[in-house]
Amino acid sequence: MPEVLVVDDEPNILLSLEFLMQQAGYKVVTAPDAEQAAVLIAGHCPDLVLLDISLPGMSGFDLLEQLRQQPDTQKLPVIMLTAHGREVEKEKGLALGANDYITKPFSTRDLVSRVDALLNTPT
Repeated sequence: MPEVLVVDDEPNILLSLEFLMQQAGYKVVTAPDAEQAAVLIAGHCPDLVLLDISLPGMSGFDLLEQLRQQPDTQKLPVIMLTAHGREVEKEKGLALGANDYITKPFSTRDLVSRVDALLNTPT
C-alpha cells in the first residue's frame, strides 16, 4: 500500500486529508511542519508528499528545495497544496521541482486522481 506524507500546519486540513487519503487506499503519515516532515522523510521515505507552502519555521518551498538536492529524494513525487493561488507561487513551486500544484479549496476527487496519477495507481 503506497504511503502518503501530508504536511500542513492546519489541524483540520491535516485530519481531512488524512481521512481522504486513507479512503482512497493509501497509508498516511502526517507532519504539522516542514522540520518534522524532513525528519520523517529521512527516517522512512514515503511514496508521495502533499506539501503546504505556508508552514511555521521552514516553508514548504524550502523543504521542496532540500528534497530536490538529495539524491534519495530527488524523484520523490511532491504535490504543493496551498491557499496561495497566485501564478508566481505556482511557477516557483513547479520551478523548484514540484510534480503538481493544487490550490485550496480543492476538489477532493481531483486531489485523489492527481495522487493516483503520480503513483500510477488505478482509481
